[in-house]
Amino acid sequence: MSTNSDSGIRLVRNATVLATVGGTTFLVDPMFASPGDIPPIPDTPNDRENPLVPLPDVDLSHDAVVVTHRHRDHFNDAAKAELDADVPLFCQPEESDAFVEDGFTDVRPVETQASFDGVTLHRTPGRHGHGQLAEEMGPVSGFVFDADDTLYVAGDTVWYDAVRRTLDRFEPDMVVLNGGEARFNQGEPITMGVPDITAVRDATDATVVVVHMEAINHCLLTRDELRSETENVRVPEDGERVPL
Repeated sequence: MSTNSDSGIRLVRNATVLATVGGTTFLVDPMFASPGDIPPIPDTPNDRENPLVPLPDVDLSHDAVVVTHRHRDHFNDAAKAELDADVPLFCQPEESDAFVEDGFTDVRPVETQASFDGVTLHRTPGRHGHGQLAEEMGPVSGFVFDADDTLYVAGDTVWYDAVRRTLDRFEPDMVVLNGGEARFNQGEPITMGVPDITAVRDATDATVVVVHMEAINHCLLTRDELRSETENVRVPEDGERVPL
């Protein structure tokens, strides 16, 4: 059982967050690799091995795991090795077989919604980039965690109509966005940059928190740049907690 009882999120690193709602803590997108363990994302302007920074020393206890998608900066071999095989693991239906093959025994694919320990999980759409590139990046999801408070973890997506519809439907108290403006040498960004984050900020009264920054080689937007170019947006450091 987790010891994180207060609602909110704790950024671990990159997209790895501890999301606590209704006294239940979900470990989202666990990437436990040590610096340099993962090759650089190819065809990008910054050819460095990943992750760029170590894991902070934080309590990672959790009640369940949620994986928005299986790209290596969201789930990797170190996480597969370190997580309990019988942990309840929520994922996209398209990826459930891969988790079973990894040895997890309580895989719970979410078609539309699921329940766990008093929390309702709603799987939400995402678009990992623009046009043909988004298609090539494969399916991605976000998740809404709904209990006494409502937390929307958008996942790897850019701003588009489905994100607006999710905000309108659930009216979350907190929104967690994957920033960093990740990109390749060609094409538009595949995660949120300043214009996307500003659009979300304008569309909701929720606390807006931006993660997925300064840890992977193709995420070029820095925290300081984002803070200087937005207003009323929380940009936590690794290990920092943002209460709901």
